[in-house]
Amino acid sequence: MKNFKTKLATIDWQAVSESMHEKGYAIVPKILPDEQCNELIDEYSNEKLYRKTVIMERYRFGLGEYKYFDYPLPNIIQIIRETIYPKLSTIANLWMKVLNINKVYPQTLEGLLSLCHQNKQLKPTPLILKYGKGGYNTLHQDLYGDVYFPMQCVLFLNKPDKDYTGGEFVLTQQTPRAQSKAIVLKPKKGDLLIFTTNFRPVKGTRGYYRVNMKHGVSEVIRGERHTLGVIFHDATS
Repeated sequence: MKNFKTKLATIDWQAVSESMHEKGYAIVPKILPDEQCNELIDEYSNEKLYRKTVIMERYRFGLGEYKYFDYPLPNIIQIIRETIYPKLSTIANLWMKVLNINKVYPQTLEGLLSLCHQNKQLKPTPLILKYGKGGYNTLHQDLYGDVYFPMQCVLFLNKPDKDYTGGEFVLTQQTPRAQSKAIVLKPKKGDLLIFTTNFRPVKGTRGYYRVNMKHGVSEVIRGERHTLGVIFHDATS
């Protein structure tokens, strides 16, 4: 765990900020070693860790399942939340400023969760997702309540093209009065993907405007695909 904290401390936040501003996402390579990826997958069947299991096809979310972790969160998730949130809050507050949105996010995770709890959003949102052959996730946004943070993370726990094929991470960008743009990503095992949950600012000839974004997962052709989703705000249910 000490090595993991050291790895988080070496993230080039200038590069992450530039990528978030330019694209709405950033990939931090090999943030988690293979052993810890495997441990998270092995714990998938440990029901004591989770508060809720969702079978995606029941709700037309896709094909696969995911499990929400319960409090207290595993150390690795808690560390990610506490370490990365303050860095992302700086980016988020700049986005609110350039879009003239009257909102300021707290500088600490504790401050954000306090706002959630005042709004009766008390349930943790980090989750682990599992897809088998044919699995996919429809385009969506992870908001969970009136209080939400506009960025989130995903850790990729399997090796693409070895443990599974297909299953690419998909982002769509809806520019006003234009067709949607699709962005297809294939991060490697242990990579951390940071991306916008809801929207991002884009600079035009008359200043900044807002483009809405959604994310999902393309169909898995072969094998199993696991990811760890780290969302910073809490949920109502």
